[in-house]
Amino acid sequence: MTELREKANTLIEALPYIRRFAGKTVVIKYGGSAMGGPFEQVILDIVWLCHVGIKPVIVHGGGKEISSTLSRLGIEARFVDGLRITDAQTMDVVEMVLAGKINKRIVGMFGKHGVKAVGISGVDAGTLQVKKKEYQHGDLGQVGEITTVDTGLLTSLVESGFVPVVAPIGVDEKGERYNVNADSAAGAIAGALGAEKLVLLTDVPGIMRETASGKEVISRITADEIRELIADGTIYGGMVPKVEACLGALESGAKHVHIVNGEEPHALLLEVFTDKGIGTMVLGGDSHA
Repeated sequence: MTELREKANTLIEALPYIRRFAGKTVVIKYGGSAMGGPFEQVILDIVWLCHVGIKPVIVHGGGKEISSTLSRLGIEARFVDGLRITDAQTMDVVEMVLAGKINKRIVGMFGKHGVKAVGISGVDAGTLQVKKKEYQHGDLGQVGEITTVDTGLLTSLVESGFVPVVAPIGVDEKGERYNVNADSAAGAIAGALGAEKLVLLTDVPGIMRETASGKEVISRITADEIRELIADGTIYGGMVPKVEACLGALESGAKHVHIVNGEEPHALLLEVFTDKGIGTMVLGGDSHA
């Protein structure tokens, strides 16, 4: 009976959040690094969101799968400071893996659980307009930097009852396709949609800091505090583009952003629908979350 009462208490704890977020848009970035975890359970958590009236938009990554496919095809994966160099041959593989294999795997899993999802890339309807990303330490090839998000297709899909699943590939004014960082794509989309939340499901538990007892997750943080942690080197490496995507999303219209470990069971629900959460919430202008 004790276990059953705890489950009932969890449902009661979630009730005010369900009321607050019903009818709102939540953008979820499902990182390729997190897809090695409980994949079907993550999709089921998002299905649960749909059934309580929340409108999810999914943006996914797939870097590990891209590297694996390149290796099988005998194509060298090249990087500059951890950034993938995307020549024409690599771009074909990026598009095949992201807009094809991974995108349709996610869409298929939604279908298995009775939710209508539609897979698109940022090329469709010019959703992600980009320009070539300039990088001071080398030419990255077909790597794009988002200039504009056209929300028309996404809004139409959401209003028609579909879950959009977006592969982070952009297009420039000449119709050239570009590989886009998935965190950046999710942040730009969340901002353009004025999303209630952007949730980054990744392979880290959140933004960490050193304490007397070791590293711990920062439960809540402001944009200004993030900038301070970048400046002093506490946030570094692969976390920098993630938190920059968080800041960009807030600056362009998203309400709050969360970074959670998508490999943890029910991480999405625990972060959004419990008082304490399990990851890091980056606070926007509204102190209520």
